[in-house]
Amino acid sequence: MDDIIHGANPENLYHAFGITMPENIIDFSTNTNILSWPEIYLDIRRLASNYPDPECTHLREIISARENISPSRVIFTSGINSAIFILAQMFSEGTAILQPCYTEYARAFRKAHDIFTLNDAGKFRHVIICNPNNPTGIFIPDLSRTIAANPDTLFMIDEAYIDFLTRSKAERLYDFPNVIILRSLTKIFHLSGARIGYVIASENIISAMKELLPSWSVNAFAQELALRFLADGEFYAMTREFYRANTPAFMDDLREACFDVMDSDVHYFLVRVKNDIEAVKHLLRRGIVVRHTRNFPGLCGEYIRVATRQPDENAKLIEAMKEVIA
Repeated sequence: MDDIIHGANPENLYHAFGITMPENIIDFSTNTNILSWPEIYLDIRRLASNYPDPECTHLREIISARENISPSRVIFTSGINSAIFILAQMFSEGTAILQPCYTEYARAFRKAHDIFTLNDAGKFRHVIICNPNNPTGIFIPDLSRTIAANPDTLFMIDEAYIDFLTRSKAERLYDFPNVIILRSLTKIFHLSGARIGYVIASENIISAMKELLPSWSVNAFAQELALRFLADGEFYAMTREFYRANTPAFMDDLREACFDVMDSDVHYFLVRVKNDIEAVKHLLRRGIVVRHTRNFPGLCGEYIRVATRQPDENAKLIEAMKEVIA
């Protein structure tokens, strides 16, 4: 099961379990925005035939203005995974991962140590933190205190799901010199196929990352789509409103159905089950895909992760889940 890593590509999951994939499925395993895009028209010929901007200039200017920082402190990559592996080349030794955590970090930082409390952060040169956490959905407040208390530790903070926060307020952490922030545009804007994200860090770190980044690493379609979405405040606001309304209701309905649902600050959360693999297989046969937790250190396969979808789809998952405990 460890080679089935991500909550994505449901066909691979069906194949791995030897289960015939139904024509229609409902995918609760991926954490991307499920709301429909506004109408978008792209000049495909122009975008496909011309080299993309290697510096992602306009995108960096947008983030620079939004965060009130220099563009030289921002770099765009082909999805956050690209940034993770670049950072692994730069900071391979003396790194710890606060677990459980997005599994790509363990793949990239192969020599990393696992820690389960921030109290151990000061013991390492580099510490990786997902905030909000993936897979738990928990947001760590007042992280600035830990950062300030450990000035000799470099903190790599993955904020891929920061735009989905429902109960907490994000801190401005990139003002600390010992912080690297990683953010994704594939989650909030549902651009998983386009692959685009960015990093905010000191000018020295960004300059070093550029040396390891291939030319034209962010394709023209990804850049154009990101520009359109970043300018669309209405879609962003609609997304926040949808999840703030529907995620608590979904969690409450699962609890009323006698499931042990873990608290979360975003649109995905953990549900305790006796055996995650058996639960996953049961739901797959009913055309419902959820995320196992077998390869997240500390979770031991005792949970599945689900993400909020439309209310009628959420209801179908709950009905199928009732059979798990029947």
